[in-house]
Amino acid sequence: MRKKPYYGFILYSHHMQTLPDIRRLFHPRQPSLRHADNGVMYTELLPHPALSTFIYCYWELYTTRPLSGPFSYRVVADGCMDIFVNAFNPEESWLAGFSASYSEFALEKEFHYTGVRFLPSAFPLLFGIPASDMTDRVEPLDMLLPDIAKELSRLVSPEKFDDCFLPVLAGSQFRVDTRFFDAMDRILQSKGTLQAEQLAEGISVRQLRRLFDQYVGESPKTFSKVVRFQQILQAKPSVESLRRNKIFYDAGYYDQAHFIREFRAMYGLPPNTALK
Repeated sequence: MRKKPYYGFILYSHHMQTLPDIRRLFHPRQPSLRHADNGVMYTELLPHPALSTFIYCYWELYTTRPLSGPFSYRVVADGCMDIFVNAFNPEESWLAGFSASYSEFALEKEFHYTGVRFLPSAFPLLFGIPASDMTDRVEPLDMLLPDIAKELSRLVSPEKFDDCFLPVLAGSQFRVDTRFFDAMDRILQSKGTLQAEQLAEGISVRQLRRLFDQYVGESPKTFSKVVRFQQILQAKPSVESLRRNKIFYDAGYYDQAHFIREFRAMYGLPPNTALK
């Protein structure tokens, strides 16, 4: 991931002192397209340091030459909410909510999309839209946040997206719910292996479910499944090491069949194909 230069922007905000650093424990990954050999590139760019506990990255997906046919792009479950913009027609932008399953997008022979990947809970905190309103949905951004849609259509390039979100952060007012973030921290520290009862300290399981609906868009159990899946992607095991080391047990899966079933639901391919 490329680093952005520090612009010398001074942000007077109490948020950085109160919002836990989810990025420290969670690195949401998407399938990489490392080379332009097939005519498609995917790159990520770090946000301004003041935004780093809210935005995981800005990203760009584009063709380097006209393709021979339509391109199918797979998005795997990552626990995040994303904004994405059609750079060929910047007035087209969308918000994608949390999903515990993969999605596939049929793209044209030529395309250029830019986007923003918000860390779990960041989007509802910044914009006041409950995450559950967007679970398993993709909606036009101008119907939800017309001012943000207009600003992104003007900026287009991820290199300039800080200019949109730094003012949002500076002007935002929210209360950090420590009960939610304590449970979130336990999920991430355990890499998604704890049961709901182990997460609900000083709060009922039902109350915790409501908080996760609001901030993440799904239950703690479902979010934990995504965290386990993402831990496997981050470990980058080979197919042989999966067979030999049985790391799916350490990751909290009951057995190999359980691991393969959940992996396929979140990736769209079985692990022996996806991890080649």
